[in-house]
Amino acid sequence: MFSYISPEKRVPVEHPLRRTRAMVDAALKEMSPRFAALYPEYGRPSIAPEKLLRALLLQMLYSVRSERLLMEQMGYNLLFRWFVGLNVDEEVWDVTVFTKNRERLLEGEISEIFFEQVVKQARGQGLLSDEHFTVDGTLIEAWANRRSFREKNEPPAKGSGARGRKLLRDTHESGTDPEARLFKKSAAAKPSPATWGMC
Repeated sequence: MFSYISPEKRVPVEHPLRRTRAMVDAALKEMSPRFAALYPEYGRPSIAPEKLLRALLLQMLYSVRSERLLMEQMGYNLLFRWFVGLNVDEEVWDVTVFTKNRERLLEGEISEIFFEQVVKQARGQGLLSDEHFTVDGTLIEAWANRRSFREKNEPPAKGSGARGRKLLRDTHESGTDPEARLFKKSAAAKPSPATWGMC
C-alpha cells in the first residue's frame, strides 16, 4: 500500500507563499528567453533556472543559513518542494551542482533581474512597506563554531586595521566557514557572518 501526497493540496489556500509564487511565475515567464542563452543543448542536464531561482528566494525569505541546509530542507519540507516545483519523490540536487548553477545565474545577471521584477510586482500590489528596523549585525551568529578558528598558515604582511595593524580576521580563520569573522563585545570573541565582522 502507498499514498501519493500532492504538495499542492498540502499548502493552505491563504498561505502567503501562494501570492509570492504567482508573482514569481509571472516574472519567470517574461525571462524565459534569457534562460535559453545560459545553457547549451549538449552536456549533462542541469538544474532548471526557474527552480533554482525559486529555491534562492526561499533561502532569503526563510533565512536559511547555507545552501547545504537549503538542500536538506528541500528533502523533507513539502512547502519548499511545492514552491520550487519538485515532486514528492523527486531527488534534491547535490549542493555542489546547485552552487555551480547559482554562480552561472549570478554571472549572467539573471538573478538580479528576477528579484527586481518580483519586487516591482510586490510594490504594484501594495505589499511593500516603508517601515524599517535596525539590527546590530554583531548579534547575528555565524554557522561556524568558535573552536573552529585557527591561525592562518600564511597571514598577510599588512593587516586591515588602522595603519596596517593586524586584526583577528587577518590572523585567524574558521576551518568550517572561512568567511566568518570574530567580533568582541564582551570578554569572549564570538563568530559572526562575514558581512557583519567587526574585528
